[in-house]
Amino acid sequence: MLRAAPFIRRSGEMKFTHTCSLDLAKLALTKMNKKFDASEMVEILLTSGVVLDAASRGVIEIVDLCLKKFPELLWNNNFKEELRKEIVEGRHVELFRLLRQYNPSRCFAGIDESKRMIRTEALIKWSPRCVPPDVSGAAFLLQRELQWFQAMSAGASVSKWLKFQLHKKPLWEVFVEQRKELFKEAEQWMKDTSSSCSLVATLIITVAFAAAFTVPGGNNGSMGIPIFLNKGSFMVFAVADGLALLSSVTATLMFLTILTSRYTIEDFLQSLPSKMVMGLTFLILSLASMLVAFSSALTIVLSERLKWIYIPITLLAAFPVVLFAILQLPLYIEMVESTYWPRLYRPLKLWK
Repeated sequence: MLRAAPFIRRSGEMKFTHTCSLDLAKLALTKMNKKFDASEMVEILLTSGVVLDAASRGVIEIVDLCLKKFPELLWNNNFKEELRKEIVEGRHVELFRLLRQYNPSRCFAGIDESKRMIRTEALIKWSPRCVPPDVSGAAFLLQRELQWFQAMSAGASVSKWLKFQLHKKPLWEVFVEQRKELFKEAEQWMKDTSSSCSLVATLIITVAFAAAFTVPGGNNGSMGIPIFLNKGSFMVFAVADGLALLSSVTATLMFLTILTSRYTIEDFLQSLPSKMVMGLTFLILSLASMLVAFSSALTIVLSERLKWIYIPITLLAAFPVVLFAILQLPLYIEMVESTYWPRLYRPLKLWK
């Protein structure tokens, strides 16, 4: 708690500074708007470079404030092109989302071929230094790059975009060539992760299958019916063990599908990440079910002697769940969001 105090204090100071800066910008624009007319204000904002500087630094609230008060800024083609350049070169997701709110259908349309060349060259360039901090692995980093490519091409005619020649090569081929090493890393990451996860799932299948025929307390010798069949905890054990078996089998099939995929670069946009997320989901479900089955079996065996045994067993079973939530849940959530709800297409919520 003491270690977290400086971080909380710094976060509060940053928020206070950000709020004050935004209030100061609002006050300055209001005062200047009283002194100058709209055309003069637009000219001042364009020549001073205030909006572009705020965009390059990621202060999207100031950009939004200026565009709301002076939407005429978007009528200037040079200004729009500079904003596009900032989006592509800096991979500013929030700035892209902001411009889509103002002009969703033509966010990147309406520029000439020379300016399109500048934007496309900036888009296809790849450097490992541009790796975002919230990416789970090489495969999802490649997915992020493909999402950028898809988003940039959304504002133009697809046929023109794909036929546009860059260095006498189609843009898509140049884009792929720039990311050969990343593609190899993503393929290896997918294979290694799938192999490791399928091994874990196979172990769970073995344990869950064996537990189905060696129920706690044993069976009635003459009929073969479990002795504790009428206990509620036994039904919990049976359902949890069956769920663990089915989930682990499904997870294994998903990981085997990944391992036997053709591994083209287009598959990393949706197909392979979706299979990885589904495989991990069923693997997590099988692990949780196995813990429930273990806890209920232990409760059945020991409850006759120790009536309070279910309390420490429940606490012990909850420990791996809490540990997973701390260590792996943020990365798992980022995988799910990156695949099914990319940040590029989410509605922007400004900090005000």
